[in-house]
Amino acid sequence: MRNVTLRQLRIFACVARQLSFTRAARELHLTQPAISQQIKLLESEVGLPLFEHIGRRIHLTAAGEELLRYADEALELMRNAGETFAAMRGLRRGTLKLAAVSTAKYFTPSLLRAFTPAYPEVSVKFSVGNRQEIIRQLATNETDLVIMGRPPRELDTIAESFARHPFVFIAPPDHPLARRRRLRLEQLAGESFLIREEGSGTRASTEHFFREQGVPLRATLEFSSNETIKQGVMAGMGLSFISLHTVGLELQSGRLVVLDVVGTPVVRDWFVIHLRAKHLSPIAAEFRRFLLEHGAETIRRAVGLESTPKISGSRAPAA
Repeated sequence: MRNVTLRQLRIFACVARQLSFTRAARELHLTQPAISQQIKLLESEVGLPLFEHIGRRIHLTAAGEELLRYADEALELMRNAGETFAAMRGLRRGTLKLAAVSTAKYFTPSLLRAFTPAYPEVSVKFSVGNRQEIIRQLATNETDLVIMGRPPRELDTIAESFARHPFVFIAPPDHPLARRRRLRLEQLAGESFLIREEGSGTRASTEHFFREQGVPLRATLEFSSNETIKQGVMAGMGLSFISLHTVGLELQSGRLVVLDVVGTPVVRDWFVIHLRAKHLSPIAAEFRRFLLEHGAETIRRAVGLESTPKISGSRAPAA
């Protein structure tokens, strides 16, 4: 492998992503024969085929899958090296790869908007998914940093809390329980609940809270997004236990209300997380510092809760 070049690895990684010599050539602004030649040279160095043709499609061989893992690591190291040297020269360039669970999408763009003006030459790659999807991205090194509410136990990570994360019960304003005070959770047990899909952190928090209180969670309706849940609650389909950070605008407009349930809000935390073995690029390290210093206040402004009294609900461990 001593004669393998970074150019060959970049070409190989592009073909492996696209599973097409033609699309890779178009993306890299090269001719298809040039792509094919570099792949042949790389296969000669490896001593094994990297792709196999089945019908009109190409697929990675076992050797190709293994080389892709090393190629991604090598190219990532070179990206980090470039950003480190740029930082040493006083430049503010680089790429920030950030992922967030879907509940955090309500404020993460505001975090980026507050951060990026000081770094006009930085590009951002931001992805959103449910908890399982984001953990997969973290495990496969597809992202530098993750914003989520519960650190994954299955990975060796560094997780730092940067903001409080309250969960509340919501209802339409005309619901019979909307004006009641000091409700016990048992009084909600007969209601229909709208919950998130399996794999969602919000779903796990809902089930954990009911289980912790020893109250059964009644027959529920399952939805794949917080937006759909909010619309369902406003339509009178049931109640929901949801992040307060997702309903600020609806509370301000009077389309939803927070039920006064004993023991709520249940307050957890937002974490910024990266793999322990990950060498953060200068721009990723700077964004992490920004979250720790300014994230909490930026979130309060972003979700329309500037005037909300200090949260004094039940402090809860991660579900």
